[in-house]
Amino acid sequence: MTTVQRPPARLRLLQAADRVLFDRGIRTTPVDELLREAEVSGATLYTHFGSKDALVAETLRVRLADWQAVWDQHIVAADDDMARLLAVFDALNSYRGDRRHPSRWCAFLAAATELPDATGEIGEVLAADTALLTDRLLHLSRPLAGARAQDLADEVLVAYSGALAAFLRGYPQSPIDVGRRLARSAAQAHRRS
Repeated sequence: MTTVQRPPARLRLLQAADRVLFDRGIRTTPVDELLREAEVSGATLYTHFGSKDALVAETLRVRLADWQAVWDQHIVAADDDMARLLAVFDALNSYRGDRRHPSRWCAFLAAATELPDATGEIGEVLAADTALLTDRLLHLSRPLAGARAQDLADEVLVAYSGALAAFLRGYPQSPIDVGRRLARSAAQAHRRS
């Protein structure tokens, strides 16, 4: 007879938060729903995280680490400067296909939209996500655009963010492909100038 071992309570809480908060809403999802989803008590939540906000922050930190690892892999696998810049779209495609972090669009944009003045741990992790995107896109834009690298990085960021938002709309059918085309066009325009 084989018994299936349940994940530890901390992990179940993180998984429950990841499944529900960024689609249903951080503030509109009651703690009781998270507890039911994770099959834990309120005391367990507070023992492991101290608060719902701390659980949200840790869930975002886990996502950020996973996202960065996927993006890193795609950058390393890229053949040239253009492919390294566009790797953000390859990474997005892989990350969305992984299904460890289900959501309709981006957990970071969802949290930033719902909590525009986030401070504390949530604010810190949202700032870390923004810093990762902006710093890395600027770094990857330099070989292609030189002195205009910031302009290119900004344009790629808008194309990437637009692709994420398009998942909410359900249109266009392939937002990642459209975002990649826009980013490639921007890079080619900056390369020529």
